[in-house]
Amino acid sequence: MVLLSSFSFAVASSILVAVLVLVHESNAQLSSTFYSTTCPNVSSIVTGVVQQALQSDPRIGASLVRLHFHDCFVNGCDASILIDNNGTIQSEKDAAPNTNSARGFNVVDNIKTALENSCPGVVSCADILAIAAEVSVSLSGGPSWSVQLGRRDSKTANQAGANTSIPSPFESLTSITAKFSAVGLTSTDLVSLSGAHTFGRAQCRLFSNRLYNFNNTGNPDPTLNSTYLTTLQQICPQNGSGTALANLDPTTPNAFDNNYFSNLQNNQGLLQSDQELFSTPGASTISIVTTFASNQSAFFQNFAQSMINMGNIGPLTGSNGEIRLDCKKVNGS
Repeated sequence: MVLLSSFSFAVASSILVAVLVLVHESNAQLSSTFYSTTCPNVSSIVTGVVQQALQSDPRIGASLVRLHFHDCFVNGCDASILIDNNGTIQSEKDAAPNTNSARGFNVVDNIKTALENSCPGVVSCADILAIAAEVSVSLSGGPSWSVQLGRRDSKTANQAGANTSIPSPFESLTSITAKFSAVGLTSTDLVSLSGAHTFGRAQCRLFSNRLYNFNNTGNPDPTLNSTYLTTLQQICPQNGSGTALANLDPTTPNAFDNNYFSNLQNNQGLLQSDQELFSTPGASTISIVTTFASNQSAFFQNFAQSMINMGNIGPLTGSNGEIRLDCKKVNGS
């Protein structure tokens, strides 16, 4: 029998601890190849479902990107936004930024069903949101990127957090920048990710204050292009339906391109939070908007990186959380 000296034992123990730490740290890292052996067709399965949805709903790509965004800003990218109300959980779907607004849940369910048929119990709902966002951008003419995977799903939701953490279209640039900073994102991330408003729609109630009574002045927002203002007033008459829709990008409403930034230069940002990126005096965001307006490849490159950065916010990994079998509810509930 060979007895370890106390020194040898200490060295062996420290090596073991180091190995365990490395294993733990590697578990905490997301990877683009996470499902390469357990569900190798995950990307093509998601793509197929999103392509089918786009045929009948040209808005769905933007809606799926928004779901990922609204998920990641509340307790990290953990699919908490997908959980329905039950006896113990107050759904984030009923938070102010999401109620009667967030959409695409049925497409996520269709993706989950297809994945469960192919590789049951393997792919998390949080990763579905991340993949669906990338696919939606790519299919609409935007960039592609290697989606980092390995997130697990939360066992709870945070409705109060959704009410306070998700940036609002009515907020100042300073306030929105602070919300991005709180989750580790920069001003460049803010401008890049705002560029997702190059496709999709917004309800009148989210910008009608700019058309008639901006900041209780009794007048429209002075940063609104006057011709664009007239167009928007026709779509959203005073005291009309708050749920009528306007294109976020009036030039190429369903294409993912850099026209959003040119629109801002022309005072044609739809939301207050859009136009502020270019019209806030002295803001660091102005030069980024200018760069992206003149260089679509720079925007695409930065957008892809910012989506990866956002997808890295507080993921559950390793043995934390679970792989939900139904994205709408916690397992066993």
